[in-house]
Amino acid sequence: MTANSGSRGFAQDVYDAVIVGGGHNGLVAAAYLAGAGRSVLVLERLGHTGGAAVSTRPFAGVDARLSRYSYLVSLLPAKIVRDLGLRFETRRRTVSSYTPYERDGRPGGLLVGGGEDRTRRSFAELTGSDREYEAWRAFYGTTGKLARKVFPTLTEPLPTRAELRARIDDEPAWRMLFEEPLGRAVEERFADDLVRGVVLTDGLIGTFADADDPSLVQNRCFLYHVIGGGTGDWDVPVGGMGALTDALAEAALAAGAEIATGHEALRIHTDGTGPAEVTFRTATGEGAVVGRDVLVNASPRALAELLGEDPADGGPAPEGAQFNVNMLLSRLPRLRDTSADPREAFGGTFHIAEGYEQLRRAHGEAAAGELPSVPPSEIYCHSLADPSILGPELAGQGYQTLTLFGLHTPARLFEKDNRQAREVLLTATLAQLDAHLAEPLTDCLAFDGDGRPCIEAKTPPDLERELRLPGGHIFHRDLSWPYADGQEAGRWGVETVHRNVLLCGAGAVRGGGVSGIPGHNAAMAVLERR
Repeated sequence: MTANSGSRGFAQDVYDAVIVGGGHNGLVAAAYLAGAGRSVLVLERLGHTGGAAVSTRPFAGVDARLSRYSYLVSLLPAKIVRDLGLRFETRRRTVSSYTPYERDGRPGGLLVGGGEDRTRRSFAELTGSDREYEAWRAFYGTTGKLARKVFPTLTEPLPTRAELRARIDDEPAWRMLFEEPLGRAVEERFADDLVRGVVLTDGLIGTFADADDPSLVQNRCFLYHVIGGGTGDWDVPVGGMGALTDALAEAALAAGAEIATGHEALRIHTDGTGPAEVTFRTATGEGAVVGRDVLVNASPRALAELLGEDPADGGPAPEGAQFNVNMLLSRLPRLRDTSADPREAFGGTFHIAEGYEQLRRAHGEAAAGELPSVPPSEIYCHSLADPSILGPELAGQGYQTLTLFGLHTPARLFEKDNRQAREVLLTATLAQLDAHLAEPLTDCLAFDGDGRPCIEAKTPPDLERELRLPGGHIFHRDLSWPYADGQEAGRWGVETVHRNVLLCGAGAVRGGGVSGIPGHNAAMAVLERR
């Protein structure tokens, strides 16, 4: 959404809150604070709000509005939607996932979803017994119980480690997810390589780690991917991800907040006692505005730079590790597994080259400085669940969107020649998909108004350049545990050493994903204190 992009001055000289960054978290904070009667100004560098949670038409002359950078919703609390009166909805996918494979020369696919009987039968066809399916049910039964206890805490004051452990009240589950590498749980509970890989992938989204990483960064990533909404379900945003940020901007404006696009924050000055001053730049020059509180919807390192501090104060330099590919197809491709309906297979998460050993090998190659020879990735088809993102003509002709998310592609692999590495990786990734198709994917690609195939690929350096994601990291930095870990995290996990400067972006404690949680928590910290 585009708001006031002029630089003729603001409604007042001093605001209760100045919010730097109009991404979804900044907009959540603005809507809460303005709704509580505070004067609020949002400064956004780009010509529109939304940050990475936007919907765009990336292909010239084609009426398809894609969620370009972020795709599915799980971590957005229903509480935020209710509190802010958002006109926004999600749609449940009928299938959770489909993972194609070939065993003994026969193509098949592991289908999770479509009812318990079908899922059980699909596991049995893969493994020859019910053992893996029963292990799957038990494992996700445990994570489901944990999700129902942990997720509500994300919008409450930050618990201590001991408090969260007591709330979970399940020592085996605590040890499995909070103390031991995820790989141990996967290997102890599952025997089949493909099943193991499907489980592990939730610990690797946007996270460069091995299953046995002693830092447990993979466990933290896994935790956030299985607790969303108390269920772990990942749903499709109706109208695209931009529908959420447009609704948030509307809610903030309706509550009385001002949104100034085309205003890039340059510096924040605060002495820790009085109001803070934010210096900004527009197309016509520099200006400044004062806020009693300043909420920064950017990375911790960007916040340090705005304050004139050492960027290292914001933590180690982040490194993104994902490969994003957006596509528009004239039709879904046929599968080698003729027993699977492509509309069902692509209706959930379509896993490619994500067996357990394949993931281990890809991580090892990337850690050694090489692009994975068999790149792992997964695909989502937004338009199957929500055809509203397509124009009527495209929808009527059976066009579909595909979004591919690649794993184990850290930014370091693209430093020498980003363009060449991107093309090599795209070719290798699509070859892995083609291995399970009855026809080349390129035969199904639509063409834009200039006659070019409708496909675009983004590497971590591309995301850093376009969105200022540090190192291209989609979470701004590695995800944190959802508790106070002994550091000065503050009461809400958003506080900084400066009393009136708060971090409301994905790099806050309990940040990451399209959740709005850091924005909510920063607003609560301000309202509670003042």
